[in-house]
Amino acid sequence: MTNSDNQDQPGLFSPLRLGALTLPHRVVMAPLTRNRAGPGFVPRAMNVAYYRQRASAGLIISEATQVTPEGLGYPDTPGIHSPEQVAGWRRVTDAVHAAGGRMYLQLWHVGRISHPSLQPEGKAPVAPSAIRPEGEAMTYDGPRPFETPRALDAGEIPDVIAQYRRGAENARAAGFDGVEVHNANGYLLDQFLRDGSNRRTDAYGGSVDNRMRLPLEVLEAVLGVWPADRVGIRLSPSGTMNDMRDSDPRTTFGSMIRALDEYDLAYLHLMEPMESDRRHGSPAIPTREFRPLYHGNLLVNAEYDGPGAQAAIADGHADAVAFGRSFLANPDLPERLRRGAALNEPDPATFYGGDERGYIDYPALAEAAAV
Repeated sequence: MTNSDNQDQPGLFSPLRLGALTLPHRVVMAPLTRNRAGPGFVPRAMNVAYYRQRASAGLIISEATQVTPEGLGYPDTPGIHSPEQVAGWRRVTDAVHAAGGRMYLQLWHVGRISHPSLQPEGKAPVAPSAIRPEGEAMTYDGPRPFETPRALDAGEIPDVIAQYRRGAENARAAGFDGVEVHNANGYLLDQFLRDGSNRRTDAYGGSVDNRMRLPLEVLEAVLGVWPADRVGIRLSPSGTMNDMRDSDPRTTFGSMIRALDEYDLAYLHLMEPMESDRRHGSPAIPTREFRPLYHGNLLVNAEYDGPGAQAAIADGHADAVAFGRSFLANPDLPERLRRGAALNEPDPATFYGGDERGYIDYPALAEAAAV
């Protein structure tokens, strides 16, 4: 579906045909890592409650979910590679659907942004090239410096693609409405795409076309499981998170977006440049520069408020807006934005890990009014 297929001058609360789904409005819940999965990286009861509370989103995109044990990069993030994880996610999707919502699973492999202490048998994390990122891994023993990853052999790459395929299959078994391929924020597929982290000299490195190869092969594997109208993909053209850089991001991401335009996906999800990216020397390319290259649904994300989201949709820059921290702290965010009501302030101390506090205890409007 092209942007021109929507009604003239749609607004934030206009319905949207997003691939196979019809969203009642365009306020999307962005993927938010919260580090609260249970033993075995299995979603548990408070995860069910958290997502059910936010079922009024036009679409929920789940927190990033590792497709393999080797894809783990942070404590207590959920997986989608075991029967127990599938069953845990099924409880989440059943609750969201019972509340009238829609939900995609974000498929994830962190690549070099891990640590041997998080890896099976304490092995080195994998990456396109053996380049140690600057910064620290978050481990069960606290922050520890990143270590040099192991470059994947060409013969191992089919196994990586198969891990994403199995993750996509498991997402279907878990009852999701679709999947989003995580190709952003300095994780494995983003590492292959950008020349700051990919120094390979084989078919998966060098030219832009070669660096795009693994992301597109993964996408095609996922499309062998899900129809294109139930698949999205996320990119961060200006992102510097996890020590990422590219010598020519306009060409790299312009080429990738042109290639994605051929797949007729449910959507392309683009991260806007953030202040932290600018501080780290990003060229800070606004997502509107890429709008002419992509004729399907475009979701944008990062630092939007209600008026900014309305403006982005009204001028055709985007078809929907994904909200992160504001959805974290406001389970009924769409209704608050519709009314122009005050928003709960998020508590950064409870963003990552912990119990129900700062997770499922943020009040909805009716609850706040009763206090």
